[in-house]
Amino acid sequence: MIKFIPYIFKTLWRHRSRTILTVTGSAVALFVFCFVGAVQEGMNDLKTRQESKGTLISFQKNKFCPATSHLPQDYDLQIGRLAGVKEVMPVQVFTNNCRASLDVVVFYGVPPKKLRKARDFELTTGDWSEFEDHQNAAVIGRSVASRRGIKVGDKFSIGDLSVDIAGIFQSNDPGEENYIYSHLEFLQRRKGMNGVGTVTQLEIMLDEGVDPVAKCSEIDAMYRAGPVETDTRPKGVFQAKSLGDLAQLISMAHYLGYACVGLVLSLVATTSVMSVQDRTKEHAVLQTIGFSGPQVFRLVLIESIVLSITGGIFGVSAAMLVLDLSSLSVGAEAVAIAFTPSLRLAMIGILVAVVAGTLAGIAPAIHAARTEIVPALRHA
Repeated sequence: MIKFIPYIFKTLWRHRSRTILTVTGSAVALFVFCFVGAVQEGMNDLKTRQESKGTLISFQKNKFCPATSHLPQDYDLQIGRLAGVKEVMPVQVFTNNCRASLDVVVFYGVPPKKLRKARDFELTTGDWSEFEDHQNAAVIGRSVASRRGIKVGDKFSIGDLSVDIAGIFQSNDPGEENYIYSHLEFLQRRKGMNGVGTVTQLEIMLDEGVDPVAKCSEIDAMYRAGPVETDTRPKGVFQAKSLGDLAQLISMAHYLGYACVGLVLSLVATTSVMSVQDRTKEHAVLQTIGFSGPQVFRLVLIESIVLSITGGIFGVSAAMLVLDLSSLSVGAEAVAIAFTPSLRLAMIGILVAVVAGTLAGIAPAIHAARTEIVPALRHA
């Protein structure tokens, strides 16, 4: 059938307006499908990375938004003495919005020396010593920098908080690139707040092989009768809880993805049916010159698949490009999910286009293959 590919393209181009509209509609549907999938990819990536790191988050019990959690900072010394604990990093969190937002800004105030041990990112521009030496300095993820148009040396302000950007970093974890890291004391002493001696949360790094669930219970038991009770969870579980409502919305968005697949199938099927009806005589002529029913079936089926794949390639390519350039993320309660473009997502999008094109073309192809020569020529 390869030698008939030029014929198939000429057939599709014969009704170019219909073909272009079908390809465009399929491209838009696959574009939306990939956007929905990118959010889910980001969510899955966030959970997988944090579960593999053996890190815990200790938060004030019965608190939700970071602005309401206040733990004594000296808890880090007490927890650091426990067996199996490698490092404890106190974290002061400031965010412009605890609710779900597409442009949430999250500051993490941490001790600079501990930050370098706890994160695996690297500066693409700027100077690390400039950050360490100046308390009002900050390093910013490249996704935030891209969205906000920030460069090294700029002053960035949000509300009453203002920092000098000492560096822009990149990370293997796309979610990390949506955060801004500043000095712990700087956030504790920001205008309108005197939080010295308290932190939002403690990030606890464990030695390899330590049971995280057992360690969470041990830490919470220490402070059950203490001045401030803790709620300690593995970091992945903590983030999933913070994103609970948002995760449900993301799960519901799957139905939008399914609807997009249905739209591709409907568009391609409609175009294929119309094409078969317009070419009844042509299919009869093909049979008179030696084409068998199965050969006609394959020709029509391939036309349907080509339509769907063409739309899929345009839609998936556009989605990957926009996702990569826009650095979009969605966040809630100071936890961000990056819209993650990936080769896996692109391949799924193309596979969806192939399957939809195949299913859409079966019925029209069967109809064309069963064309009776004499009635078809007489009708024409």
